[in-house]
Amino acid sequence: MTSRRIRHPWNARPAGVLALVLLMLTLVGCASTPRLAETTEERLPRQLLLDDVPFHAQRDYQCGPASLAMVLNDGGVDIDVDTLIPQVFLPEREGSVQPEMLATVRRHGRIPFVIEGRLDALLTEVASGHPVVVMQNLALPAWPMWHYAVAIGFDLDRDELILHSGEEPRRVESFRRFDATWARSERWAFVALPPGQLPEGVRPAAAMEAISAFERLHGAEASLPAWAALADRFPGNGMVQFGLGNARHASGDSEAAIAAFERAVSAQPELAVAWLNLGLARRGQGDLGGARDALERVAAQPGHWQPHAREALDALQEE
Repeated sequence: MTSRRIRHPWNARPAGVLALVLLMLTLVGCASTPRLAETTEERLPRQLLLDDVPFHAQRDYQCGPASLAMVLNDGGVDIDVDTLIPQVFLPEREGSVQPEMLATVRRHGRIPFVIEGRLDALLTEVASGHPVVVMQNLALPAWPMWHYAVAIGFDLDRDELILHSGEEPRRVESFRRFDATWARSERWAFVALPPGQLPEGVRPAAAMEAISAFERLHGAEASLPAWAALADRFPGNGMVQFGLGNARHASGDSEAAIAAFERAVSAQPELAVAWLNLGLARRGQGDLGGARDALERVAAQPGHWQPHAREALDALQEE
């Protein structure tokens, strides 16, 4: 495979475009090839291509909808570019911005997880079977030309990344050139996964934020597979278990919620809000003694949740 230039609409005079292109080539030529960690080199295959990821050629300024259609189609969502354009494309900006990209993924039943801005993280997700939407600035910071593409493969021996980009399926870019343009977007990238699947390199806090945003739109029951998968991945994280407990309680499964809250306080005994919800859930199940024990833990701790616990304890006295 050979590398070819992307054709893009340039809002500039030809002389200015030529000068800009020459400057870009000079800057990219001075950039160094990013190096992968030894553990990443050992773990990844030398070559990989996700050859089933569909390709949609972008039209003027519509690389955002095209990229979303590719990853959503790959994940089983039957959606076309024309349907996505009014959902994500902002005519006044001649493109799509990150919040709209993520919100559109959520509207179509998938969870967008923003990954770490490292080439190691990007290649790890591709190797896990997850095409990655990447944001690049193909010009300069002072004259940005934002572009979305989908990373679908790599060749470690040649230091090359393979992308569906612009009008080119399976475009090949050197790690060096790609990283130079990716860095200008602060290396922003995400994967779009159904609830229950997680990025390979997911971190608890970022995952909780992504799942919570999905839950606010679709409800607790729809988000349960995601919380359960995250709790399985991080069984010793109190906040993750707390999130699972809340989703289970909101879905009507009080016993499973109590079990999750108990794991939360076991993993993180100082997590007052988990003790509070545990006490309230036990009270709802008629376990007044267990409820009192949990609520007294919160009532003894100064902080935001203390008055809520004392109010609940007062209510227990009347039962």
